[in-house]
Amino acid sequence: MPVQRRSDSGEIALHPTERWTQEAFWVFASCCRCRSGVRAPRPSDGRQPAAQLSEVGHCAMSIEPIGLLTMIVGLMCVFLGHRATFATLVPAALFGSAAAILIGSANIQPGHLFLAFAALSVLARRHESAFAIAAAKCPQPGFWFMCLMLYGVFGAILIPRLAAGSMDIIPLGTSAFGDTGYTVPLGPVSSNFTQSIYLVADFICFIITLAVATTRAGFLACTGGVLAYAAGNVLFALIDLVTYNTGTAWLLDFMRNAQYTLHIEEEVVGLKRIVGSFPEASAFAHSTIAAIGFTGTMWLCGRRPALTGTLAISSLILLILSTSSAGLATVPPLLIILYATALKRCGFDSRSRPYTSAAILCAPLLILAVILAAQLNAEAYKPISDYLDALIFSKSTSDSGVVRGTWNTFALQNFFESYGFGVGLGTVRASSFPVAFLSNVGIPGVTFYLLFAATGFLRRRGIPRTFPADARLAARNACLAIIIGDTFAGTTVEQGLLFYVLAAMACAEPERHIEHLSPVPNRPVGARI
Repeated sequence: MPVQRRSDSGEIALHPTERWTQEAFWVFASCCRCRSGVRAPRPSDGRQPAAQLSEVGHCAMSIEPIGLLTMIVGLMCVFLGHRATFATLVPAALFGSAAAILIGSANIQPGHLFLAFAALSVLARRHESAFAIAAAKCPQPGFWFMCLMLYGVFGAILIPRLAAGSMDIIPLGTSAFGDTGYTVPLGPVSSNFTQSIYLVADFICFIITLAVATTRAGFLACTGGVLAYAAGNVLFALIDLVTYNTGTAWLLDFMRNAQYTLHIEEEVVGLKRIVGSFPEASAFAHSTIAAIGFTGTMWLCGRRPALTGTLAISSLILLILSTSSAGLATVPPLLIILYATALKRCGFDSRSRPYTSAAILCAPLLILAVILAAQLNAEAYKPISDYLDALIFSKSTSDSGVVRGTWNTFALQNFFESYGFGVGLGTVRASSFPVAFLSNVGIPGVTFYLLFAATGFLRRRGIPRTFPADARLAARNACLAIIIGDTFAGTTVEQGLLFYVLAAMACAEPERHIEHLSPVPNRPVGARI
């Protein structure tokens, strides 16, 4: 029996390996504890008392009914094949207000739970696993994303601890000082752990999507999944409006069980804030922006015009009525992206396509004429003016605007005080995607992300005017729309599973596995005049 060594104070002295193991266990356990508030001070020697370590076992974990359903569907899809599994993964990301599994105060959403089944199904196949490994090699986009992920995870672990107390931050998650609602000294926060998990999940989602989309059948499955996502987003928005106005919102309680604040019954200027299957209107707008970018481009390219056109128009109407300031502010640049796509796709040819060319040329003039006509009628224009004023023009002076401005101010200050390295992934809160990136992962993280975007979105791939080329263009437009929307109101570095599904589609080249492809005619099939 080994002899236990004791220190001068009489306490049992731990071997360094045992101490490091215990320290790692406490760091992980503290991220999953279900109790909130200030953690008790630790002994001066850095060890955690055994009595407090025993409390970790009380952290509750539960599988919700929607989580059980997700597991059943996941197992069924695994048996049906990797393409069926992946076609289901994209719509599963819709359930942003749902928690499949609750671990203390942490929520595992159905999309992230289903990602495990998708990864198991895809990586178990030799062909797809080989492509997944190749996708992470230099200088592929996956390599730069992997560099971002590694820097973010290690930065989340090390920087808040090494630079603890050196500056004041507005924490994204819960810190050792509790929820003060304002600044606290720099130190580890709960969101260091959760944001690291999200970024790792995004990386896995990107590489397995890219692996599946390397074949034509897999690429079609990805495209179908995104279209199903857009259709489900519209459906849940309509259900949200109907249940709210009929007093039956309780019917959606099964998918609104996440353990964070849900803004599902708020109104702005007399309109219900549309949240759909998400916790708030801004998250719904984030989802809808991507849907419009993808379906609108596919419609302009003449791909399933009846479906894609209907989804694009209905999504645009819902986005405008959602009362999301970021969503409404993204509408003009999003329409400019689609208009530029129409110009590039169709061009001007007064001989062979006179009506189409005239429609493209006159579209901006028509929109301008409608705006001017509305302004001439003061009675009709007043509700529109009040709506825009409440959401856009007066946003910066509202309580929400002032708070978000404070977030950005402190986040930028943290970026400079950290000498450009950032204060760690998930440490601070911001109100703009670029500011969140700079403050959390610094110049190294921004560099990796720009290299990822440049190698993924700027390189010309495949044969023009084929279905894969059109879907890649739609995916790029959707990603650009998401980035623009996040620039207005993005609070974190993480952009969601849908963004990285679209990014992987923009990088995929299924043409390498297709022997015969026939380009479609140079005409806007989906936008016939």
